[in-house]
Amino acid sequence: MISLFIRQYFSTILFVAVLQLIINLIIFVDKGFEGVSFFYVNIVWFALVVGYFSWRFMKDRQMMKAYAKHKGNYMAVIHEEYEEQLARRSAQVQEQKLLVLERQDEFLAWVHEMKSPLTAMQLLMEKIEDNELKERMENEWLRLYLLLDQQLHATRLMTIELDNRIEKVDVKSVIIQEIKALRSWCFEKQIAIELDIEKMTVQSDAKWLGFIVRQILSNAVKYSDVGGEIRVLARMIDEQVVLEIQDDGIGIKSEDLPRVFRKSYTGTIGRETSAATGMGLYLAKQAAESLHVLLTIKSTENIGTSVKITFPKPNSYHKTLGM
Repeated sequence: MISLFIRQYFSTILFVAVLQLIINLIIFVDKGFEGVSFFYVNIVWFALVVGYFSWRFMKDRQMMKAYAKHKGNYMAVIHEEYEEQLARRSAQVQEQKLLVLERQDEFLAWVHEMKSPLTAMQLLMEKIEDNELKERMENEWLRLYLLLDQQLHATRLMTIELDNRIEKVDVKSVIIQEIKALRSWCFEKQIAIELDIEKMTVQSDAKWLGFIVRQILSNAVKYSDVGGEIRVLARMIDEQVVLEIQDDGIGIKSEDLPRVFRKSYTGTIGRETSAATGMGLYLAKQAAESLHVLLTIKSTENIGTSVKITFPKPNSYHKTLGM
């Protein structure tokens, strides 16, 4: 074990020895040290060095026991073991990633299988003659579809960089498409949607942008009172396209507002009504960040909520993506 200790601190021991030789040389050459005893200086120096290395040895001996059989110093052996553990962990992480991807593929396959009965249900609903029953069935079908769609995009969000296609997207067409998808729910709650959108295009992914708008619009419908109104505005501000969705619903409490984009956070109103999943705005925020879009929200309780989607300037967007 002593030899292992010497190997570990060989460079330090060599440095101390050379330093002692230099001190002796200075005392011998410099006439100012004529009266100084070589023997006394070396004894004191040697005692200090031996004391230090004895203390260091006692401190390290427990650590060295496990490495006494190795030829190298124990710090090198620890480094080798660390690298081996790191390699094992990396292999385990890779296995976990493959497992997650496998589960993701299984879930996506299940979602696609679920689309078949949903489509069949939609066709069957068209044959229902009772308008009231048909409307109720359509509303429940829509809620089921939105939940399934939310879970589908939550799964795809992990690999969004492989699932997006950046192109010129007509903002108005995306809005109208999402409004049409929610029209049965709007009819049920007698909600009017006012559009004030100029003709404009943005560089984005149409599918993921539609998903973001869908989450915001569905929240606006969900938390609006019967007979309420939703306003959708799009403007060009400082060379940036700003899309804003406003409602006059129940709003969000001030203490909940900073946390609405957190995963699974339902807020006070969501817990009281049991209507919220806490995933919609979280997923919308994650998707927006991946598309380099700024998502902000303002709300006042019992007055309404306003959500803004701010697209980057074209030049800034190209710089961000390295285009």
